[in-house]
Amino acid sequence: MEPMHVRFAALDDAPGICTIYNQGIDDRVATLETELRDAEERRRWLASRGTRYPVVVAEARGQIIGWSSLNPFNPRRAYDHVADISVYVERSWRGRGAGRVLLERLVELGRGLHFHKLVLACFPTNKAGVALYERMGFAPVGIYHEQGLLDGRWVDVLVMERLLE
Repeated sequence: MEPMHVRFAALDDAPGICTIYNQGIDDRVATLETELRDAEERRRWLASRGTRYPVVVAEARGQIIGWSSLNPFNPRRAYDHVADISVYVERSWRGRGAGRVLLERLVELGRGLHFHKLVLACFPTNKAGVALYERMGFAPVGIYHEQGLLDGRWVDVLVMERLLE
């Protein structure tokens, strides 16, 4: 495996994060989002993040090869100890360990920020992603059947969770 470095994202990382997020949107394997983003929108998104919901990037060979984030799960106070997660890897780096490195960092950050649980929603057809989440201790909770209409077809969404305590 090639050396990778994970660090907190900076505003200057917005273009790299944007490129990778747009790949996830285009590839239709990671999100129900359909609107491509631009670097300025991602810069505003990064600027709006507080210390409770960090964004991290993985770098190799001086370039951003993936990013991940802890996200609010629900605005109700009862959910303050649950974080939703996002993990996106640049196309040419998928299957090379970047997702695992990013996910390990999210789990570490989640514990340090005193989250009780991490949750995620993914496509059950994303076999590599589901396998990674399961290897990292996430368990399926259920499926939202026909959760979104993507490119004229209904798409199921798998919900997974990992308790941190």
